[in-house]
Amino acid sequence: MSIVRQLAHKIIYDVLKKNVFSTKLLQQAKTRLRQQHEDTNLLYTLVKGTIKLKMHLDYIAQQYTDEAKFAKTDLKIKILLYLGLYQLLYCDSIPEHAAINETVELAKILYGDNVSSFVNAILRAWQRNPAINYPSDTIKRLSCQYSFEEDMIRSLIEIYGEEDVEYACLYFNDIPRLKVRVNSMATDPVKFMAYFKRRDIIFERCETSGNFLATESGESALLDVSFQEGYFSIQDPAAGLVVELIEPMLDMSIIDMFAAPGSKACYMAEIMQGTGEVIAIDKIPGKCKLIKQNLERLKLHNITVIAEDAFKYGPVAPAYDKVLLDVPCSGWGVMQKKAELRWQKNQDIAQLLKIQEQALKRGAKFVCPGGDLIYSTCTFNPKENEVQVNNFLNKNPEFELVDAAGIISSAYTENGFLKTVPWKHNIDGAFAARMRRKT
Repeated sequence: MSIVRQLAHKIIYDVLKKNVFSTKLLQQAKTRLRQQHEDTNLLYTLVKGTIKLKMHLDYIAQQYTDEAKFAKTDLKIKILLYLGLYQLLYCDSIPEHAAINETVELAKILYGDNVSSFVNAILRAWQRNPAINYPSDTIKRLSCQYSFEEDMIRSLIEIYGEEDVEYACLYFNDIPRLKVRVNSMATDPVKFMAYFKRRDIIFERCETSGNFLATESGESALLDVSFQEGYFSIQDPAAGLVVELIEPMLDMSIIDMFAAPGSKACYMAEIMQGTGEVIAIDKIPGKCKLIKQNLERLKLHNITVIAEDAFKYGPVAPAYDKVLLDVPCSGWGVMQKKAELRWQKNQDIAQLLKIQEQALKRGAKFVCPGGDLIYSTCTFNPKENEVQVNNFLNKNPEFELVDAAGIISSAYTENGFLKTVPWKHNIDGAFAARMRRKT
């Protein structure tokens, strides 16, 4: 029995039961697997895919057992079924007999013969008759078929309409490619791609920006020595567009008030070629430590990292050319990468809206006359985006919107804002507004 599947089962249970993110758990497990020369790619696929499609897999499992009894089944046992069904439905490289046998063997080792017989019966029943009937109601069908809460489907339909929501669901359920930013202070994209091609790792240019590349071989690329030597960073082109909208220039003074994980601050510092100063603030010391480690890796010396609550940072003075507010948000735009985000129970949109409003009010105080306030999120929720910015501009006439279409490609703008749509642009969802202080 593969240790990969056993680790996958444990991580999935911890994520679903304890309401935590899988990233750290996966990193710890991957280190263990590499030491044992096991397949880390399979672990990533099983964990992320099963978590994403939990509701869909649960719906299928219910079709082959008593509904009332299944509702009372322990989550640990349900996860065994999710893992088995995910491999049968989505892992073309795993033969059906192997998917079933490995899952049944795992069930026997973890919980004994009765549970393994139950798991075997359901997986075999699906194998004999894999046809699934979905609800006729559109919202219920999309929810069951693509594994999203009905409230999320309803919200997406209100914003984009039914047809686009189906595309959105397909995109978010897909496995993301690794997207990276080439460190322009160390190399250029042409040399970078040639270097990896010699190692049988193919990078392709992203349409958004020449500095951003994507690969299907993410695990291999990150294990290459060039990553530790600072030749590239993990960053989605959508986040890169936010930085390009800011237009950092040599010798500027910039403050990034919600800096973690630090990728935008580092990109700004690279564009500024080590000149000027970027102040990167985050209230969580552990995240600040990670930012500092990235600075050492990238050999950047024009960033000052400060572990402090942005709402308490001072002195408050209109002294900065650019103020970036990459605010806490619902994160709808990154659901392809963050599998568990759709199941997180600790999101309070009303509280997020208050924080965002306070951030705009606070950040505006640091902008010098003629300088820019940049507000950004990784969501496409209008309440967190256009509504927030328009409310701020109505209350603060000394600021005016700078048209994003005059700075970045109009393909990624709408009504003067930067706005990326994941299933249309094949990148994360992002929103940003650049506002200039007139006086």
